[in-house]
Amino acid sequence: MMILAPARGTWTLGILAASQVIVLLDVTIINLALPGIQRELHASAAELSWVVNAYTLVFSGLLLLGGRAGDILGHRRVFTAGAALFTVASLAGGLAFNTETLLLARAAQGAGAALAGPGSLALIATGFPGEAARNRAYAITTSAGSLGMMLGMVAGGLLIEWGTWRWTFLINVPVGAAVVVLSRWCLHETPRIRGRFDAAGALMATAGMTLLVYGVVRAAESGWGDGLVGAVLTVAVVLLALFVAAEARAPQPIMSLGLLRDRNRAGACVMRLLLTAAMSGMMFFLTLYAQGVLGYGPLETGLAFLPTTLTVLAANRAVPWLLARAGPRQVMVAGSVLTVIGMAWLTQISATSTYVSVILGPVLLFGAGHGLVSVAATAMAMTDLPAGEHGSASGLIQTMQVGGPLGIAVLVAVYERVDGTRVQSLAGAFTGALVLSLFMLATALTAFRATRRRPCT
Repeated sequence: MMILAPARGTWTLGILAASQVIVLLDVTIINLALPGIQRELHASAAELSWVVNAYTLVFSGLLLLGGRAGDILGHRRVFTAGAALFTVASLAGGLAFNTETLLLARAAQGAGAALAGPGSLALIATGFPGEAARNRAYAITTSAGSLGMMLGMVAGGLLIEWGTWRWTFLINVPVGAAVVVLSRWCLHETPRIRGRFDAAGALMATAGMTLLVYGVVRAAESGWGDGLVGAVLTVAVVLLALFVAAEARAPQPIMSLGLLRDRNRAGACVMRLLLTAAMSGMMFFLTLYAQGVLGYGPLETGLAFLPTTLTVLAANRAVPWLLARAGPRQVMVAGSVLTVIGMAWLTQISATSTYVSVILGPVLLFGAGHGLVSVAATAMAMTDLPAGEHGSASGLIQTMQVGGPLGIAVLVAVYERVDGTRVQSLAGAFTGALVLSLFMLATALTAFRATRRRPCT
């Protein structure tokens, strides 16, 4: 393992953290840009949904391939290429003159993020000596990602209120350019493994994950009774089953199934899936509630989520210290319990609730719990990896972000069944909070039952 000098390690963390900020900023900031895009580019409702989903589909579909590419070609090289593609795509999106160009730019952003994302965790796993140093690095980069996702709401509101929707894309360009330039100087190159790409596995994984995400996204828009939803999800399941069968026989698989034989790693992946589902669902419903019931504007809505960011950052900062003393299992259980309490509190929401009475407390608790679980689960998933599998493991843990659209689709389906209408008045939003509570209760049980006691020292 290459050991980084302290100064170079600081620069490495800065670059990786900056990449996480801009990659996850784009997940949330685009939502506030949609009205401006619709007015200026005359986009239809269907095209607007694809402006959001094109990024998610490509990003989720290519993560496993991006992780394996780093193992074979070198993670610094693949990370830099991904950051460059993301930056160019952001520039193209900011200058787009029609919806077709914008959709291509969003898809290219997703491809760049899928190449850069796995490399960030792999570069930490191979470049920082000692578990304590790695856990601190995971905490910093996870904090940066959480900060990017949450501040996307605030930054989007400011940029649109003071400028134009185009700045939600152009803001990535200077940061991305700096990441590309500095990465060649500050990032170490990882050892490469000899081999070739598992083309069949890559094709099945990419197609299966893309169809899976598309199916759950369409279910959120059209309902689970849509015939196309069932057909797409069936094909996705078949492709992913074939992928697993093919990987079991492949001499150099794109994802070694042995990664999931480790009980701790499998449990960490399930926890990340459920946590992402609950996080996306909470932001989706509370955004609609804040604007539809409380009458908040884009900037006020973004600021309403700021307390969540603060508690996420505080919890992330505490995790390395807690891991060294209690171990990941206990940290994840504690974080899951906090999120369950927050979501249970949120079930009291109604059309007459105020932000301070029913929303502020839950988002503070959820932020603290999210901060604890996300870092501890990442550290657990990236521990005790075989040589040459850091990219595959990183791609696997980040693929669990598919929980985002899945959580929203399930929440919308449950809400419609209870209320009988699309989510409009949000007077019955407690049903969504109830389902979120169940997600987090499942996360707590996973933390307690699916992982072994093993301290991170």
